[in-house]
Amino acid sequence: MTTVRLPLFPLNSVLLPGLVLPLNIFEERYRAMMRELLKTPEDEPRRFAVVAIRDGHEVAPSSPGLPDQTAVPEHGPAAGFGDDPVKAFHGVGCIADAATVRERADGTFEVLATGTARVRLLSVDASGPFLTAELEELEEDAGEEAGALAEGVLRAFRQYQKRLAGARERSLSTGADLPDEPSVVSYLVAAAMMLDIPTKQRLLQAPDTASRLRDELKLLRSETAIIRNLPSLPAAELTRAPTSLN
Repeated sequence: MTTVRLPLFPLNSVLLPGLVLPLNIFEERYRAMMRELLKTPEDEPRRFAVVAIRDGHEVAPSSPGLPDQTAVPEHGPAAGFGDDPVKAFHGVGCIADAATVRERADGTFEVLATGTARVRLLSVDASGPFLTAELEELEEDAGEEAGALAEGVLRAFRQYQKRLAGARERSLSTGADLPDEPSVVSYLVAAAMMLDIPTKQRLLQAPDTASRLRDELKLLRSETAIIRNLPSLPAAELTRAPTSLN
């Protein structure tokens, strides 16, 4: 078992491998994390782990990763996450590589990171200025018939896009823009679909690529059928991804 210890960033969203994650960092515990990441040489990956907060643990849903300090009289790296923070988080997360960490004049940060690999959360340490975690790196197994499943998911995804964009509008992307590597397809589709956190978390922690693709095929067919029956869709609103706050 390969383990690694990294800074831990809880969010009210699920980070998937390959997904770009913009962050606006203004709370002190996460500012301390970014200051530490800046000590890493630019030619080395500035890595931290992102985990989704379990439903019912977050206090301020509009501010991912930031419990409302006016409602929770706690301070420190684990504020708002209870006596045993590991229970507040989903058990599988994703490593993020911060390509850009820009400190503003007021001490806040603008960060652009990308999900790279899945990890299992083993333990959480709240003894420092920010949370750190011991993590087990998870391999991505293909499973059976991943290639054929990926082709089916791509076909269903194109139909989903066309329905989402509307009959009179161009599809959100063409077939030439889509990858064909099964695991990449599985994460792209998971990131692009309008899904709630528990469903995206389920896809993230699927035992192998084929299982994830099978699940996505069912979801795509179901969602496309729902969209087909809606009278109209504000496509631009539904497909816009907001910047994550903390």
